[in-house]
Amino acid sequence: MKQKHNLPFKLFSQSLTVLKQLSRRDFLTKSSLAYPALLSLGMITSAPAHAFELRQQNKGKHVVILGGGLCGLASAYELKKLGYTCTILEARHRAGGRCWSIRKEATNTEINQIQQTAKFDEGLYFNAGPSRIPHHHQLTMQYCRELNVPLEVYNNINENSYYFAEGKGALSNKKIRAREIHNDVRGYTNELLAKAIDQNKLDLAMSKEDMEKVIEYLRAEGGLDIHKLYKASARRGYSDAPGAGDKAGKIGDPHTLHDIIQSALLDPDFYNVPEYTYELQMTMFQAKGGMDSIAKAFEAKLPGTIQLGAEVSGIKNTNTGVEVTYKVKGENKLLSADYCICTIPLPVLSNIDHNFSSEVSRAIDFASYIPTGKIGLQFRRRFWEEDESIYGGITHTNNEITQIFYPSNDYQSKKGVLIGYYNFNDKAKRTGALSVSDREKLALEKGGLIHPQYSKEFENSFSVSWHLTPYSLGGWALYTSETRASIYKALIKPEQNVYFAGEHTTYLNAWMAGAFEAARSTVTAIHGRVTEQHLNYPVQKN
Repeated sequence: MKQKHNLPFKLFSQSLTVLKQLSRRDFLTKSSLAYPALLSLGMITSAPAHAFELRQQNKGKHVVILGGGLCGLASAYELKKLGYTCTILEARHRAGGRCWSIRKEATNTEINQIQQTAKFDEGLYFNAGPSRIPHHHQLTMQYCRELNVPLEVYNNINENSYYFAEGKGALSNKKIRAREIHNDVRGYTNELLAKAIDQNKLDLAMSKEDMEKVIEYLRAEGGLDIHKLYKASARRGYSDAPGAGDKAGKIGDPHTLHDIIQSALLDPDFYNVPEYTYELQMTMFQAKGGMDSIAKAFEAKLPGTIQLGAEVSGIKNTNTGVEVTYKVKGENKLLSADYCICTIPLPVLSNIDHNFSSEVSRAIDFASYIPTGKIGLQFRRRFWEEDESIYGGITHTNNEITQIFYPSNDYQSKKGVLIGYYNFNDKAKRTGALSVSDREKLALEKGGLIHPQYSKEFENSFSVSWHLTPYSLGGWALYTSETRASIYKALIKPEQNVYFAGEHTTYLNAWMAGAFEAARSTVTAIHGRVTEQHLNYPVQKN
């Protein structure tokens, strides 16, 4: 016990040094937390709802919108309010783009010819694309309200979920409740800081009274005792739960900081980013019955506007507008319009014939999108709830599956679909290269290390590799500070009569709010041009 409470500063410092040696690029490309890392580094920002009251002075213009994802749908929805004629050309046989909820009979054929048909029971689903709405993404919330899309709370953070680190440490290859690691690390860190202040090891200009206040805060925050030492408390849970009579319960013993570090539980795979990152803080929401409810609500407002199965092959600016060539059921077609809003993901657009400037063409060709994939696993019993009291939230691992997402809906019902992996970058590439059966095998093998119930309760699966999915070819756009200053700038201005829009033309990459902000910004720009008004988005009220 004495060794535990006199933890060497050297050990803690060494772990921090290793983490600091990761460059930002290494962290973003190698860490399984690349996506939340982008948020925490300030490369993705919040999405407020802006006033949008444009005056209706349209002169009968026709706008062709390429792509029936959320940005294309929202663009047509707003333009039609202003009296424009709109045509959406969508290559898929469904609207929504990456906003896709996998249900029974859903199909997908990836570019490597992997084909799947979902066999989920009626009423079961998982969100293959966006699954979370931050409470401060006001525009997304506003559209759900305006379109009467009911919402429910999405449980993004669950202290009862697990950390599972494969390795050779004392805590490796064991499932450990998140609350244990969170509270132990918090306790040890605050103990170290309190000791450092006591020993005047911190270069802080504080009065004695200030230091006492800081130490008291550290004691409360870290659960330290009167001697400023971390000892386990009920915060980290019980090894024997309290109950009736004289059953007071037994608090679990804390893990040592040495064991936590040596077991890789302070590595990037287990950074507690979701608890702190602005975009992932509670409260979060999801659309009831699947996120595609949002796309369907837009679609219902746009009768006769959407041409499904229309694969665009060419985009040409002309002296009077724009011409788009496309195919429907193998038949070539040509559509002329006054303006074009192109929401096609850039890796797909790169393979479409166009007469854009070299600057824009270069931006399209060199844009990066993240490889990412998910698998939905249907189980005959919600064992994570019944056996382990896990209701929503995420289990984190350092292996190929990266994360397990537990459903935040239909609690305590009979069956359920959980997301058996949600991975990124190289892990997603390796997983996507597998056959459908091998993806399933991987998810069951690695997930079974955490939940042995997998082998008995599993029924069927459906996997999506977004970087291999036609008309997407990636999860979402990735930018660095360098590409923001170069190729990004070429995409946020019109190319004659063509306007580019989508999450890739915002600082809200990976979020539905990015699609909605891009839609409104582009509609404002076109309407200002048509009506010869000096309009800027956000629109300022007079």
